[in-house]
Amino acid sequence: MIRISQLKLPCGHSRGDLEGRVRKTLRLGGGEPLRIEIRKHSIDARKKPQLFDIYTVDADLGIGLSAEKKRIAKLRSKDISAVQPSEYRFPEAGSEKMEKRPVVVGAGPAGLFCALMLAEHGYRPILLERGRSVEERSRDIEKYWETGVLVPSSNIQFGEGGAGTFSDGKLNTQINDKTGRSAEVLRIFVSAGAPEDIFYEGKPHIGTDKLRTVIPAIRERIIAAGGEVRFEAQVTDLKIREGAVRAVILQDGGLLETDTVVLAPGHSARDTIRALYERGIPMQQKDFAVGLRVSHPQRLIDRSQYGVCEKEEMERLGLSAASYKLTARSSSGRGVYSFCMCPGGYIVDASSEAGRIAVNGMSEHARDSGRANSAIVCTVGSEEFGGTHPLQGMLFQQELEEKAFRLGNGSVPVQRYQTLRDRFLQTEKSGEGTDRAPSDGAADEYLKTQDLCIRGRWREADLSDLLPRALTRDFIEGMEYFDRKIEGFAGPEAFCAGLETRTSSPVRIPRGEDLQAEIRGLYPCGEGAGYAGGIMSAAMDGIRVAEAIRKRFCVPE
Repeated sequence: MIRISQLKLPCGHSRGDLEGRVRKTLRLGGGEPLRIEIRKHSIDARKKPQLFDIYTVDADLGIGLSAEKKRIAKLRSKDISAVQPSEYRFPEAGSEKMEKRPVVVGAGPAGLFCALMLAEHGYRPILLERGRSVEERSRDIEKYWETGVLVPSSNIQFGEGGAGTFSDGKLNTQINDKTGRSAEVLRIFVSAGAPEDIFYEGKPHIGTDKLRTVIPAIRERIIAAGGEVRFEAQVTDLKIREGAVRAVILQDGGLLETDTVVLAPGHSARDTIRALYERGIPMQQKDFAVGLRVSHPQRLIDRSQYGVCEKEEMERLGLSAASYKLTARSSSGRGVYSFCMCPGGYIVDASSEAGRIAVNGMSEHARDSGRANSAIVCTVGSEEFGGTHPLQGMLFQQELEEKAFRLGNGSVPVQRYQTLRDRFLQTEKSGEGTDRAPSDGAADEYLKTQDLCIRGRWREADLSDLLPRALTRDFIEGMEYFDRKIEGFAGPEAFCAGLETRTSSPVRIPRGEDLQAEIRGLYPCGEGAGYAGGIMSAAMDGIRVAEAIRKRFCVPE
């Protein structure tokens, strides 16, 4: 196979144009056989509005490796090389006998992929999920958005697929993976119905509409391979004896004996984390980030990133809604950055606890809502939430979410950014800064007349004192800096919604090189245990934990 990097064509080209460029690059005649597979695609907008597609492709000429290398040598290009396809390989089984079926706690990406790998290699895992199936969960969420009636175990955070199911479905990861796990995750997603372009797009995403069918397909694979999936089965405690896990205890009083527990509860399972801490499971504080979700018209982002924003021209050029990634360092030294950017998406009420409000971003595969949103967040650590208790960050999150709930009278509190900024600067001068009641002033005409693309009930409120003042000050600094990168980012069409607190887990459960916690047989896994930060990294960590179990145990008879 011959790999060609940095193939550049004007946006809007045809598939035939791509093949023609490959033939010209390899000096192939029109009659010579050629099969092309796209390996990577991105947009080069550095000379906007002149836009280019940049490809890495693998070309199969059907001539064998030796002949390919000779052709590559003649071409003398640093962008042309020989490659051999590689496949992910699950490790060989260990020799220790597994006395009981392994139990995986949590059906988010980490738990799902761990259970799938174990099931398909003969370990018959039992996957326990406190929430409901995707189908039931979708109905619960829609009802909550419409009525405000929350189902604590079935919402944006809890249920099959985890928080990522009702998100943008981004598959980005900062992990430099040399193990093949990332490719295996993508392969599994595609085999379950995800679009094939996730294999090569520079910023791959699935979309919540497609995830709602992909996740159940993975569930069915687990079951077909001998695994078991139980919904509404919340684990509340562990039975531990002689330093090893012996059973999981369920909320309904049931007890499930096992010597292997994969703990993948997600970043919002605060009650589970608290119960395990009280049980004596060692935990550590972990830095995270909080802020507000900020929304703009998608055309504003498209114009900034592409130089074009008209629908017809975007379609002609083959462009989807533009994204952005922004980072800044405030004068205080704190990091301020965009997180979980959702082009053409929605802000969603992602609350999971009564009396608390949290928001997230969500988009469908088409990303065609007309508005873009992203969390603009500030890093926080023990200096902000005080104390050295391992759960102090979690308590900090809860206090902020309770404040947001009060500000919005139980709905998502919303305010135009410039109003927030001006109000904050005014109180800085006057020395105010108390916990104020929801705003009862005249409604902001912009908020009143626009489709804000919010899923769930919302209410205009004053957000200028929602966050600790030092964080609000840095948030505003970041917004004004980002306005110099994207014109209008801090302009009159930007509005904020609160509160974004679930960026990552505030807790880490330490594990050793064998991925076990201090308690033998307990495998902390995924985002909730502090080892991931999104769908891809969580799924990859699930596979990694499955590998560790595989290396330890032989396949049960």
